[in-house]
Amino acid sequence: MPQPFLVSDAVADALQHGRPVVALESTIISHGLPRPRNLEAAKEFEQILLDTGVTPATIAVLDGIPRIGLDADGVARIANEDMVKASVRDLPILSAKGISGATTVAATAYLAGKAGVRVFATGGLGGVHRGANATFDESADLSSLALAGVTVVAAGVKSVLDIAGTLERLETLSVPVVGYRTTNFPSFWLTESGEQIDWSVESPAEIARVMRSQDALGHGQGIIVANPLPSDLQWEPEEHDRVLLEALAEADAQGIRGKAVTPFLLSYIVGASGGRSLEVNLDIARNNVRLAGEIAGAWSALARE
Repeated sequence: MPQPFLVSDAVADALQHGRPVVALESTIISHGLPRPRNLEAAKEFEQILLDTGVTPATIAVLDGIPRIGLDADGVARIANEDMVKASVRDLPILSAKGISGATTVAATAYLAGKAGVRVFATGGLGGVHRGANATFDESADLSSLALAGVTVVAAGVKSVLDIAGTLERLETLSVPVVGYRTTNFPSFWLTESGEQIDWSVESPAEIARVMRSQDALGHGQGIIVANPLPSDLQWEPEEHDRVLLEALAEADAQGIRGKAVTPFLLSYIVGASGGRSLEVNLDIARNNVRLAGEIAGAWSALARE
């Protein structure tokens, strides 16, 4: 049998010696940001971690091989090549066909968990889509996080989704959701969604202790750390609400349905906001990467004890 995935030397060495590692997804680079800004962002996210002594593990499928940790050429490939989005269900197909793909939150969490990387930073989670009661449209991110055993730092879910429905599904899947110094669940571009969650945590060390308790109980689910963007960096709420309503109305007018809805909405929002939403995206990612690095450091320290 072929080896199912490859771990870079840097990531393998860090894991072997108990040093902190943070997983990073590749879809945010390949599909979430325009060229050449995406390559600059990918390098920046990794450098934020390196500057604090944390090993970055950017994850992607290159030529059919899932890779946990990329070299400079690999990072450049996900930024510059046209790659498919790879979720968990796509991994065996890409492997058999020798195709490259950028990993979604679901696939990144799955592969990180298999490799033993316990902390993962992303922008926003996928979730339950608006109108899912009719379409059954729900991101594989949710079910994957119920199995991956990885702590994911995210700024909630994008406001184009059904936030209340997403939180209900996470409860059903028994995935712990904790707010970082808040009980108001963020909605990606905005600091607060208005949806309340039960628990908050005050420090990376406290999150590490939750991870240890989760392991001791043997549940196996991942943990979501909802990390709101500081209010002075969020998208201006009135403009956000106006653009979102315009985008939803335009999708309805064009008869866009199913899995095409979210990509359409996000593309429309970028154009209608004059690029403002993209700048907020970058602030969100930086904020989450920093916190994930701190959590990985706390987890590493706790493990050494």
